[in-house]
Amino acid sequence: MLKLYNTLTRKKQVFKPLGKEVMLYTCGLTVYDYGHIGNFRAFIFEDLLRRTLELNGFNVKHVQNFTDVGHLVSDADAGDDKMEVGARREHKTAWQIAQFYIDAFLEDEKKLRIKQPTIRPRATDNIPEMIEFIEKLEEKGYTYATDDGVYFDTTKFKTYGRMAKLDLKGLKAGARVEMGQKKNPTDFALWKFSKGAKRDMEWEAPFGKGFPGWHIECSVMAMKYLAETIDIHCGGIDHIPVHHTNEIAQSEALTDKRFANFWMHNEFMTVDGKKMSKSLGNFFTLRDLSEKGFSPLAFRYLCIASHYRSQMNFTLEALEDAENTVKSINDFVFRIKNTEGAESKKIIPAVEKADKDFMQWVNDDMNMPEALSIVFNLMKLVNKEIDSDKGNRSELDRVYDFMIKVNTLIDVVEEKSATLSDEEKKLIELREKFRKDKDYKAADEIRAQLKEKGIILEDSPQGVKWKRV
Repeated sequence: MLKLYNTLTRKKQVFKPLGKEVMLYTCGLTVYDYGHIGNFRAFIFEDLLRRTLELNGFNVKHVQNFTDVGHLVSDADAGDDKMEVGARREHKTAWQIAQFYIDAFLEDEKKLRIKQPTIRPRATDNIPEMIEFIEKLEEKGYTYATDDGVYFDTTKFKTYGRMAKLDLKGLKAGARVEMGQKKNPTDFALWKFSKGAKRDMEWEAPFGKGFPGWHIECSVMAMKYLAETIDIHCGGIDHIPVHHTNEIAQSEALTDKRFANFWMHNEFMTVDGKKMSKSLGNFFTLRDLSEKGFSPLAFRYLCIASHYRSQMNFTLEALEDAENTVKSINDFVFRIKNTEGAESKKIIPAVEKADKDFMQWVNDDMNMPEALSIVFNLMKLVNKEIDSDKGNRSELDRVYDFMIKVNTLIDVVEEKSATLSDEEKKLIELREKFRKDKDYKAADEIRAQLKEKGIILEDSPQGVKWKRV
């Protein structure tokens, strides 16, 4: 029984889909720059959620957008569109900027083994639907126009801010934004009018030439590609007070239906205990980590090993530990696949219990820290049995099957060849010759050479043994 934490109710609830497949919408990247590691923590959490649903037997229809227009530098509907900012920074058009960073994101996503969504629309491909959406809200009396755009009147939506538990009276008393012609501090732009120089991205609309607000795109695309009411909507906790609150308001005002049954949000990531910032020199992209010699899978594991609702403090030391853990998992999988000993009376009972306990923690709101502790306890027991020459093929195959099941979630296992190439065999034979001749320096040089290739040699009374890591 899968239980997930619902931000809307502030409690864990048994998950039951509305139909035959789970309708999942996740907010995608604003493609004006490279995705940073904080962004990818969210995308890895959402990947884990999808894999957890699939492991529980659900079919998932996953929609994730690309925001390539309309996301202003301020949540208060002020400032420039981030796409225009990126275009000026790099002396390109906003269209060129969008395509470049979409391609970069897809490359990073592949390295992190994040599953591609079922449908991945771009905001700019859905402008007619956004215009129609705004017109319908206008007909229902939820909008008003100012000199700079069309706004949603939040006072007309009686439950505005319920998910974020906003203190609307407090906001009005100490307005956090410049009001301009807005009627209320929480009112938000559905459409912004073009002003001044011609923009790269602007469209004709009945209410004036311009471009959509940030919030409208997600409501439109969730409804277009999924349904008016979906099963799960995800994002970071920073989306709760503004972006997701505004999505709920405009969507439910239009349809008079609940927009999403479950809202799920991942916590922030800090870097060395501080907010990630370019000015502090603690801003990292996946490319930065690769340049420092770290595998993308180490970062993937680091994110998965932290509960998604806990604040995650990123350090290079923690990433190095994650790299070592990924190596140990891979070494273990290789060992159980390529080792065989006598029958063990401990392995089968241990793996059956581990399987049950692992799923219990996974289905408890994806409690991966506890679930992974079950895996490591099993690895310790099995390694001890193998060290004692115990563990026959059927027993170790059962452990292998369990580890592959675990890997359907964590996806850090890299299957390695169980055989040596002719060149590697010759090097091991040559090293044995040097050892017999007591030329230990030459033998050590070959050991080091093989280690560089990922082959570790172990000298034992029964002869030399090797493993690939």
